Amino acid sequence: MVDGRPAASPLVLKSLRQQVYDHLRRLLNCGELRPGGFLDLGALESRLGVSRTPLRDALLQLEAEGFVNILPRRGVQVRPLTRDDVRHLYQIVGALEGAALLAAFPRLGPPELAALRRLNAAMKQALAADDFDGYYDRNLAFHDVILARCDNARLVELVRALKQRLYDWPRRRGFVKAWELASVREHARLVRLVAAGDARRAADHLRDVHWSFAVQERYIEQYYFAGEP
Repeated sequence: MVDGRPAASPLVLKSLRQQVYDHLRRLLNCGELRPGGFLDLGALESRLGVSRTPLRDALLQLEAEGFVNILPRRGVQVRPLTRDDVRHLYQIVGALEGAALLAAFPRLGPPELAALRRLNAAMKQALAADDFDGYYDRNLAFHDVILARCDNARLVELVRALKQRLYDWPRRRGFVKAWELASVREHARLVRLVAAGDARRAADHLRDVHWSFAVQERYIEQYYFAGEP
């Protein structure tokens, strides 16, 4: 309650542009908007009940994040991830998340270590149960324990936006189980380094192993590009 009145719903507090953006992201995540396809802007306006302005603004944000290409006189095309996209994103996320870990390190104490161990164990349990969504959610939560202790908000915002491009879409419904098991082991190694107080080696491990395109390439090929030439 605020001054005797019900608090506003979080949805009401979102701008129209943000609501349109969130809706388009859901369409991308569920596969209704497919890589390489063009958006029917008129149909989207009618479906959402909005004018062209908030739709345009949401599409500009999606273009900045790499989800779509706005092509003059051709329309808006859903942009597929290429191998170079993934390689470049891994390089950037590895460097930035390593920097975030160094910034967060003085604030990673026993409660954070306990949360990291708990989430990594839950990831392993999700794998055993073939629970992809559970694994995915706990994987993000594991990294968010570290990001939440980083006081550089812009760095954290950028890392999360780049991960959305990698993880949220295209969203596969299945495991490359060897990759997921390797990630659990890499997480365990990271926790041991943090617990030992070795900030530099922990950051190097994130950048040079966990987010190394060269180390992860065989799994990336299976997850993103299986069946492609």
